[in-house]
Amino acid sequence: MSFVTNPAQQMTLDDSIFHLTDRERKALDNSWAKSFSEEIFPRIDEEPFRVLYCADNGTPNTPVNIIIGACIIKELLDLSDDELVEGLMLDVRLQYALHTTSFEEQPLSDKSLSRFRKRCYSYYNETGTDLIHNCIVSLAKEIAGVMKITGRTRRMDSMMIDANIKKLSRLELIYTCIANLVKRLTKESKIEIPEELKHYTVPNDYNQVFYYAKSSSYAEKCLTLLNDADALFILCGDRHVDWEEYILFRRCMAEQTVVNDGTRRLATREDGIMNSSMLQNPSDPEATFRSKSGEEHRGYVANFEESVGENGSVVTDYQFEQNIYSDSQFLHDSLERMDMQEETVILSTDGAYPNSENQRLAESKNVQVVSTNMTGRKANDICADFVLNKDKTAIIQCPAGIEPMSCSGPYRNGQMRATFPADCCNNCPNKDRCPAKIGKRVSAVIISVSSINRAQTQRHIQGEEGRNFARFRNGVETIPSILRRIYHADNLPRGKRRGGLFFGFKIAALNFMKLFTYRAASGHYAQNPVIA
Repeated sequence: MSFVTNPAQQMTLDDSIFHLTDRERKALDNSWAKSFSEEIFPRIDEEPFRVLYCADNGTPNTPVNIIIGACIIKELLDLSDDELVEGLMLDVRLQYALHTTSFEEQPLSDKSLSRFRKRCYSYYNETGTDLIHNCIVSLAKEIAGVMKITGRTRRMDSMMIDANIKKLSRLELIYTCIANLVKRLTKESKIEIPEELKHYTVPNDYNQVFYYAKSSSYAEKCLTLLNDADALFILCGDRHVDWEEYILFRRCMAEQTVVNDGTRRLATREDGIMNSSMLQNPSDPEATFRSKSGEEHRGYVANFEESVGENGSVVTDYQFEQNIYSDSQFLHDSLERMDMQEETVILSTDGAYPNSENQRLAESKNVQVVSTNMTGRKANDICADFVLNKDKTAIIQCPAGIEPMSCSGPYRNGQMRATFPADCCNNCPNKDRCPAKIGKRVSAVIISVSSINRAQTQRHIQGEEGRNFARFRNGVETIPSILRRIYHADNLPRGKRRGGLFFGFKIAALNFMKLFTYRAASGHYAQNPVIA
């Protein structure tokens, strides 16, 4: 299939728009379709997707801007693929939004969307480049420009997204991996299945093992499963090692069991091999485990950065990862992607995002990270008054305004050691609060840059300006709620790649509604932000 761009709609004399009555045309102009047609569709850049297709042979591809626009509308209207394809054939709003009113035959088929997504998955796996993410972020910046949002004030938050998988006990997980491999061996392999393993292919065997066999103790079930696993290892040998079922079976046994003196047993914490990245369910091998705020989560985490201005807000960047990804790593990734800013950008986060490394990286990009609350132990307030040199490699003044006799460091742990005359410290009004250790002749202060930064941040957020930033950042807390209630973010397809792609289109749909609401409020379009 060859790549062909679709730069514009060529209207014909028999275009369906010309057959609408005045009332129908007015309704169309007042709907979301007009805003999408004029401000979203023309801004979809097709050129980066050229790499997904052949250079100059085969039939022309379905226009990329129509596919991406359709995927955004799919999330906007909460449609399935089939409903979207049918809607494009029958609904003039969809045709108008995607510039297909003059097409004799609508370009989407039942396989157009799934094949396009598959091409994007494959390209991401091969190159590490997420074309959909880049497209949606580019659209977000265009929307921000239309809404006159400069991006100099931003806020960041994350949300847990549970995978659509069943919570399995350790024995259920081992059983499922064994059963999946035995079933595939029965269907596709010439290996003779031993009699003791054939029950795994029986449809109701799972219930028989875990619910109906009441006489079997936990220890007996465990021993039986581990013996069956050893038998399966011997049966397969070095065959079928590329099967997904065999890979997951081996992974499960490596993570859940250990072998001592030729005997396999369940692993314990003392063995040191159990962690949050362990397999949770073979239905979604990439889902990981995380406990947050007393709740257990199995799946993924999404992070988003929202730019805010007088005319509203737009989600200008997002990231989708396994849920063991930390908030501080999200901030680091966001700063790494960010170019050097000509004007200072204020980025408001909660206390889980900043650390000393992120603060240094933010300063190098002319970004001021403001944390609205802090986790962990309270910092010593007096540390905020220590003055550092320009490079933040030495203390040049203590809170009382005394210059140190010497300053060494920073050492590997980031700490510096500054010395002061003992008599100065003995007579200092900050004596009871200062961390200095006073000797007979010399007093020494051992402190790190991160401790000073933490104290300064703590003092900042406790003031009026800090409370204003806390109120400002609270606005981003609405994003997870909207994504869950309206765009059903908890019902994503399994897998990090697929889930991330669908999540991106939900972000694009959310941004479009922000733009449409802005236009409606400004009188550019009718006051009709509700999609029917």
